[in-house]
Amino acid sequence: MEKATLAGGCFWCLVRPFDELQGIEKVVSGYTGGDAESASYSSVKTGETDHVEAVQITFDPDQLSYEELLDLFWTITDPTDPDGQFSDRGPAYRSIIFTHSNKQHEKALHSINRLEKSGRFEKPIITKVKEARPFFPAEEYHQQFEAKNPFRYALYFRGSGREEFKRRYWPKDRTALKEKLTDMQYYVTQENGTEPPYENLYWDNKYEGIYVDVVSGEPLFSSRDQYDAGCGWPSFKKPITDSMVREEWDVSTRYTRKEIRSREADSHLGHVFEDGPKPGGLRYCINSAALRFIPKEKLKEEGYEDFLLLFSVRK
Repeated sequence: MEKATLAGGCFWCLVRPFDELQGIEKVVSGYTGGDAESASYSSVKTGETDHVEAVQITFDPDQLSYEELLDLFWTITDPTDPDGQFSDRGPAYRSIIFTHSNKQHEKALHSINRLEKSGRFEKPIITKVKEARPFFPAEEYHQQFEAKNPFRYALYFRGSGREEFKRRYWPKDRTALKEKLTDMQYYVTQENGTEPPYENLYWDNKYEGIYVDVVSGEPLFSSRDQYDAGCGWPSFKKPITDSMVREEWDVSTRYTRKEIRSREADSHLGHVFEDGPKPGGLRYCINSAALRFIPKEKLKEEGYEDFLLLFSVRK
C-alpha cells in the first residue's frame, strides 16, 4: 500500500470522491504542512498553526496509480486560487500536494505541467508540491463527515461553489449519450429533470419483470415491488437491493428531499419519500425515462437470468 496526502480546501469535500475509487483502503481527514507539534480544527481554522486541511489516502498502486489520484484531485479543487478553495478562504485551505517519495514528487510536477499545457484554465496553476510533513488526523466528528451528516454536507457542498466550478471546467463528454437517449431520457438522467406525471411509459405497468438503468443496464427495481401510489409516476416499495441505488439529499428546491441515483451510471432516477406502504413506509418515485423494462419472459435472453428468482415465489 502507498500513501498520498492532498490538500484542496475543506477535507469534508475530498473524502467521498476518493473513497469511491477501486483500490482505496481508507481516506483520513486531517491537518498537515505546519511546524507545530500538534494541530486541531480550532487551531488550524483560526491560524494559530500554519497547517492546512488535507486528506491522507491509503491506496493499492496495483489497482490505482498515483497519477490517477492526481487526475481526480484536479477535478475537485481549484488549482488557480492562491487564497483558499471556493467558499473556504484563508491559509488553512490552500491547494498543496504533499509527496511521500521522490517518485511522487516527479509525478506531481509532471501532472501540474500537463495541466498547465492543457489550457483548461485562464489563470496560472498555483498548487504547490511539498515534501510530506507529519499528518494529524482530525477529530472523529470530521471523519467521513459526508456519511454521518448527509443533509448538512449536501447544504454545505451545494453552497460551496464546487459543483458549478466542475461543470464549467470539467464538463462530462455526453456526446454518445446525446445520440443514444431520447431528449426526455437525457433531460431526466443527465440534467436531473422530471417527466410529466401520467404521460410516461411505466406509471401503470402491470407486467412482471425488472427495471434497469436506461443508460447502463444495471438492475434497479422489480415489478413485484411496484404499486400505484396515485402520483402518475412508477412507484416502488424498495429497490431490488439497497446497494443498487444511491441516496443524496436534494437541496435544489425549498422542498428538501432525498434524490435517488444509480450507482454505476450515476443517472438521476427520482426521489424517495416516507409516505409509502407499510412495513417499510417508503415510496421510491422514479421517472420512467430513467428506466428500461425487461419482461420476465425475456430476462434470460437479455442476460438477466439470475433475476428470475424474484418471480419464483408467490407475492
